[in-house]
Amino acid sequence: MLVLRRRAGESVLIGDEIEVELLAISHQGAKIGIRAPKETVVLRKELKITQDQNTRAASGPSAQDLEQAIQKLRPNSRTDPPAR
Repeated sequence: MLVLRRRAGESVLIGDEIEVELLAISHQGAKIGIRAPKETVVLRKELKITQDQNTRAASGPSAQDLEQAIQKLRPNSRTDPPAR
């Protein structure tokens, strides 16, 4: 990870097309501006994490998860009496 110090009004360039500028600093945090091509997706990390979690949840459980759940629900013939 590259760590830089910037003052308000100073920028960092990422490649030839992306500029990150420190706009303001306050007790609440730093305000940054990002200039990037329209086709470049800029997303807050917490939104990306939530998006990934939602995608995994929507895809349903894996076959391995289902098999483990079934095994837990099946009576164990060694400890459970046979059903009548």
